Amino acid sequence: MPHVVIDFSAGLENSFDMDLLCKSVFDALILDVEINAPALKIRARPQPYFHIGTEPQTFAHATFYLLAGRADDTKARLSDIVLHAMDAVLPNVGSLSVDVRDMNKAAYAKRVKG
Repeated sequence: MPHVVIDFSAGLENSFDMDLLCKSVFDALILDVEINAPALKIRARPQPYFHIGTEPQTFAHATFYLLAGRADDTKARLSDIVLHAMDAVLPNVGSLSVDVRDMNKAAYAKRVKG
């Protein structure tokens, strides 16, 4: 845990290195004391159908899932870290955004091998 899921407008993977995007977000977050590096998971997935109200018609949106209990200022700091990492890899993308979501501790289940 935590998870960062980055949805992006399909086609960006032809112009930008999405593996580098995932690595950059990971590397930026593991420097923060709130993040347990071995548990951090980053993934990116293209969205083939979309329309946004700004030009250029490209976007990347990160949903950052954390177990509930962190203060709003901590969430804001982590959101800013993700946004800056995304901007460094995707400087010409029309819209970049981040949303931090609380996961229910009582309902979260996990299994890890090794």
